[in-house]
Amino acid sequence: MNNSEITDLKKKVQEKLQIKHSYSVPQIKKIVVNMGVKDALSDKKNIELAKTALIQITGQKPKVTKAKKSIASFKLREGDVVGLMVTLRGKRMYDFYEKIVAIVLPRIRDFRGVSRSSFDKRGNYSLGFSEHTVFPEIDSGKVEKLQGLEITFVTSAKNDEEALLMLEAMNMPFQKA
Repeated sequence: MNNSEITDLKKKVQEKLQIKHSYSVPQIKKIVVNMGVKDALSDKKNIELAKTALIQITGQKPKVTKAKKSIASFKLREGDVVGLMVTLRGKRMYDFYEKIVAIVLPRIRDFRGVSRSSFDKRGNYSLGFSEHTVFPEIDSGKVEKLQGLEITFVTSAKNDEEALLMLEAMNMPFQKA
């Protein structure tokens, strides 16, 4: 997405929400991609495989996330590696957003739109994928283990209604109400 497209989009949202000042128009601040790695404790190779997949998907090196608490029933100790996380901003963020809307979501079988109920009451939207093979960069023939991931769109919207209007203006395919 180039600057003129972003400007046109902001004007469209500004008119829809009837906002007077252009700096008050809600926009996406960042996109956070989070991948909890199954069996990260039993085999360190799983973390490396997930890391390569996340680098391919986002084009950015992920940060390793560690457990905050020990949980005996899961055989988990504080500080153990449990997942990976990438934060996208700027041009890379908008390119990733376009890829999700135009390429990834249409590839999902029986796709009828994303849920309208995944907002967090603060204007942020979360989207989960049960497997990472829906991304075109991942060759499903070479995947040893299917991995799920969550994507959170952090916005500057004051509430869920503003965020919904903004994401609809950005062509996010929501389910029919």
